Amino acid sequence: MHFYAGVLVGPFILVAAVSGLLYVWTPQLEQVLYEDLLRVPAAEQSLPLGEQVRIAEAEIPGAQVDSVRPATTPEDSTWVHLALPGADADPHSSTKTTVFVDPHRGEVLGVSESYGTSGALPVRTWIDLLHRELHLGDFGRLYSELAASWLGVVALGGCALWVARARSRRARGLLLPGSGSSPGRGRTVSLHAATGVWLLLGLLFLSATGLTWSKYAGANITDLRQQMSWTTPAVSTETPAASPGVNAGIDAVLASAREAGLDGRVIVNLPADHSSPYVISQLERSWPTQAGSVALAQDTAEVVEVVRFEDYPLMAKLSRWGIDGHMGLLFGVPNQVLLTVLCGGLIWVIVLGYRMWWQRRPTRTEAWGVGRPYPRGSFLALSWPLRTAVALSCVAVGWAMPVLGVSLLAFLLIDALIGWWSRRSAVRSAKPTGSPEPDPAHR
Repeated sequence: MHFYAGVLVGPFILVAAVSGLLYVWTPQLEQVLYEDLLRVPAAEQSLPLGEQVRIAEAEIPGAQVDSVRPATTPEDSTWVHLALPGADADPHSSTKTTVFVDPHRGEVLGVSESYGTSGALPVRTWIDLLHRELHLGDFGRLYSELAASWLGVVALGGCALWVARARSRRARGLLLPGSGSSPGRGRTVSLHAATGVWLLLGLLFLSATGLTWSKYAGANITDLRQQMSWTTPAVSTETPAASPGVNAGIDAVLASAREAGLDGRVIVNLPADHSSPYVISQLERSWPTQAGSVALAQDTAEVVEVVRFEDYPLMAKLSRWGIDGHMGLLFGVPNQVLLTVLCGGLIWVIVLGYRMWWQRRPTRTEAWGVGRPYPRGSFLALSWPLRTAVALSCVAVGWAMPVLGVSLLAFLLIDALIGWWSRRSAVRSAKPTGSPEPDPAHR
């Protein structure tokens, strides 16, 4: 499995590692590319938030405000998300048209699309979609699910192979890349394997968290969380106002949320009708506990319901930490540096794996020969109980991660075809090719 997945799935993992490495630093890239939209000269006085919203609405006549991200510091702009007139709203789409407003001078800085709760701007969105689906839609999501599914299997298999091969060595030989190895393929193997051992926990983390976004395994994970009541709680948006049609205003609502403890960056979701509440949520992802949300009465701006991070079930907390860590948002720059080392190391291990494969190629047979797989027959050498356990485990994992299961069947088919071709070639080479020519000396 390590061989076939490494050779055949390796390119997909490589693309995911490279695109993931690019994504890690997109927050800083956004600050440079969109500085004219995101940053403003600091000033002591700011316009009321409601006035900023009206300025944004006037920029696109007929548009309706969906949500607002108020400026957090004196140098930040205000983001106003709008629903465009005449547009067919897709309830599953997270793309929004955003007007950026200078909160001090009341000037429109520009209009752009933003994506998701993190407010990703076009460049980060493009890199994100490259990482998730290669810009191929749902079909492209199979690539990332294939990479995430096999990454953990390949990492664990490689670690087991290296420990079994080098168990007689000291820890230095297991953990120090290149230590005590002869030049050539032996040195490549050591560099590949020992580096992979150092990266093992990080690769397992990327594999597990990456699967939460996948199409098929992700759906199974979501179903499991719902059945086990592990989902992230949310405030209710169905609490009616005591005086329908009366609106306290976004400034009063935001002030009330601040008093309730929602500090830092927040997003204000406007009511969907004349009686439903405002919902304000924290957007900060660098610290896990900053994940609160609050519902406020539309007519009085009073707090109706509060959900804080400590109210999350344990698995919801772990999911939040894992997703933010995967995206490089947890603890800020240290998380980005760690992911950079992890992705760079993974790229290095993949390159070494292909070099190792090429160094193992036949050199005295066909000129086009490439690396050989390990000898077949390991499974058949197991006892019946072990064979049954392996088969049942593969079925269970294949059910939980369908893309891995289907690709594993493909690898077994490829291996069977290679075995059939090898036996056929061996039979052909064993057959006599014809009568030998007479020796002239016997004439």
